[in-house]
Amino acid sequence: MNKAAEKTSQQFESVFVSPMRSYTLAALNYYEQLVGAQMDAARAYSDMTIAQARTWLDVKDADSFKKAMESQQKTATDLMERMKGDSEKVTSISQSFMQDSQKMAEETTKKAVETAKQ
Repeated sequence: MNKAAEKTSQQFESVFVSPMRSYTLAALNYYEQLVGAQMDAARAYSDMTIAQARTWLDVKDADSFKKAMESQQKTATDLMERMKGDSEKVTSISQSFMQDSQKMAEETTKKAVETAKQ
């Protein structure tokens, strides 16, 4: 390969291919974290629902009904707290990905400008 073609190939790798790989890796990590958070949340919500259903199956008299109602209130509170935490987690994951993507875009632009000057 002649020097001009080799230089062009290196510039293409530096300006387009390498940044695209970095972005793809960041995107894959983001989706992995996001899906993991969603799966954890779905599991927790399912566990809460099943536990609450089992509580209601144990209702046999006024006292057990009262306990089931108290459990229902506690479960609702726990669910709201869990949802708040899950929402914050997803927001944090998304913000981190956005910041990483913005940083990569800035670096890629800087490299492209430097390469164009050469």
